Amino acid sequence: MKTQNSNKEILSPHVSVDCVLLGIVDDELCVLLAELTRENSEKGFKLPGSLIYETEDLDQAASRILKESTGLTRIPLKQFRSFGDPSRTTNKDDVHWLERASKLKVGRIVTVAYLALCKVRKRMNTSERYNTAHWLPVDKLPRLLFDHEHIVKTAVQEIRKWADVEPKIVFDYLPPKFTAAELRRTYEIIYDKKLDVRNFHKKMNSLGYIIATDEMEEGVPHRSARFYRFDAIKYKKIYSKLSNN
Repeated sequence: MKTQNSNKEILSPHVSVDCVLLGIVDDELCVLLAELTRENSEKGFKLPGSLIYETEDLDQAASRILKESTGLTRIPLKQFRSFGDPSRTTNKDDVHWLERASKLKVGRIVTVAYLALCKVRKRMNTSERYNTAHWLPVDKLPRLLFDHEHIVKTAVQEIRKWADVEPKIVFDYLPPKFTAAELRRTYEIIYDKKLDVRNFHKKMNSLGYIIATDEMEEGVPHRSARFYRFDAIKYKKIYSKLSNN
């Protein structure tokens, strides 16, 4: 079996890992896509992903792929689904690009997808396989390689479920101090719908882990809003009680 020129480890031609990073840019839910150049100089876009090495487990592969394609590290990636439809590799141009990049003959490939809601960083350090990385709106995607558009849409539905059952991911995304409007707008962008302001504030104030501070906004052209903070200790106590019921 052939190997990549830059790495003597053996690649698996049938298993890959793709990373879906979602973030908010200019008030839109966006996904991080890697830009690549085909042999005909035509640009293409795909999720940060790669075939895995025979010697690494899936979590190791996800961390490696993320660093190679974006330069990012310490992103809390979580495995959320596998995609194995035989039609994933029916596009000859996509398969040709992968074979050229991996130096392998590939057939059917099952990919394991990882997901994270992460803070947006404009500058990325990409490997020589990619030109750069772009944050693009999930509802305005260009044509993506393989079934990556389907993976992105599935990931958006998944992140909404996570926000419901594990809301800590939303507060990990927010700054340490945030206003009620910032919190509400974050949820609106994730869910792609408007939320009633009064009902949202009522629900927010009923949660024991969102703590009002004595600090107010300064230098704003509107009425100053109060800052809140997320209390991780109270959150853990509340959710541990719920899980034990």
